[in-house]
Amino acid sequence: MMDYISLLFSGLMSFLFYYPLFMSYLWMIGAVYYYLHWEKVEGRYDEVPQLSEYPGVSLVVPCFNESKNVEETIAYLDGQIYPNFEIIAVNDGSSDNTGQILDRLNKIYSRLRVIHLEGNQGKAMALRMATLLSPNEFLICIDGDALLDNHATTWMMSHFLQGPRVGAVTGNPRIRTRSTLLGKIQVGEFSSIIGMIKRAQRIYGRIFTVSGVVAGFRKTALHQVGYWGLDMVTEDIDISWKLQLNHWDVRFEANALCWILMPETFKGLWHQRLRWSQGGMECLIKYFRYFFSWRKRRMWGVYIEYFISICWGYLMAFLVLVFLADQFITLPEGIQPPSLIPAWHGIILGVTCLLQFAISLAIDARYEKGIGKYYYWMIWYPMAFWILNVFTTVVAVPKALLKKRGKRATWVSPDRGIL
Repeated sequence: MMDYISLLFSGLMSFLFYYPLFMSYLWMIGAVYYYLHWEKVEGRYDEVPQLSEYPGVSLVVPCFNESKNVEETIAYLDGQIYPNFEIIAVNDGSSDNTGQILDRLNKIYSRLRVIHLEGNQGKAMALRMATLLSPNEFLICIDGDALLDNHATTWMMSHFLQGPRVGAVTGNPRIRTRSTLLGKIQVGEFSSIIGMIKRAQRIYGRIFTVSGVVAGFRKTALHQVGYWGLDMVTEDIDISWKLQLNHWDVRFEANALCWILMPETFKGLWHQRLRWSQGGMECLIKYFRYFFSWRKRRMWGVYIEYFISICWGYLMAFLVLVFLADQFITLPEGIQPPSLIPAWHGIILGVTCLLQFAISLAIDARYEKGIGKYYYWMIWYPMAFWILNVFTTVVAVPKALLKKRGKRATWVSPDRGIL
């Protein structure tokens, strides 16, 4: 019996080591192929594309308590270098003076329309209302504290015009808040974890999610899938899965830059990552029945990878508990945990992590000059963010399982970091 337990524990340790190692190299290979195939092609990404036509686009900004940021956001949107667009700002029952600021801006910017919702209806409802009131077939949705690059609309629209089955295009969010260690680490994270994974997922089949802070949509696709789910805490993951399960293509556009604010405290980061984890689990539960559909097989990779990542998080938390127990009681031989001081396996994971960051920052250097200087801070990423992700996963799964189905998901003002 003890031999069986010892063998099982040895298998557990192998899985905890080889899974992140395998996934890191999978993402790196996919991202490098994407870069060489699409981004490095001479002339393709050197200049803003000249479109065959410029259909109307609605730039949608859902706002809840954005009085400190919305003026700058609207100003950047009005500066889009695209001949045919409007701006729709939705005041989702803000408790501050966001509504008054938007009404004042409405008199300044001729392209701006303002929608006021009575009470906090949630971001998904705000997006849905703007979509229904928009006269245009295409929408680009950003957060109320984000700054959209002047050419982002043109870059995203190039995908919609190239493919009639393109239902959404996710942009390339870049971090503005870099005052603390957490902020500096997230600069690298959004390149190596988010940007790299989106590139690789485009190669392997399906994207896990568009970036909720900057994404473009085709209204026909949104209407066909029933728009954003009103009861999901992460409407971006939900709409991404809906579209792809209905055979709409979701693409990534690295040139569609959007400068965003992120938490720079552990408390703010905890709440953000917990919401992300819970949202992913909610989608896994909601769409689990499609896992057995052959027609939906291109989403199998997304399901399997996310499910395995949840298992990895729980098993890592279990290993931490075993390690703590070993400090107070003598565990049977064969199931004693390894030292937390890095041995050869820890060194390999650390080197792989740094290699992943180096490749991703090299790829993203063409979009953000001087980004390489943040490589120095990436050594802290595994310690700060892997541990955080493990515990947010452990907490998020029961929250998602116990959540009352159909309950409207509203939002609160997140940690905006320190500018």
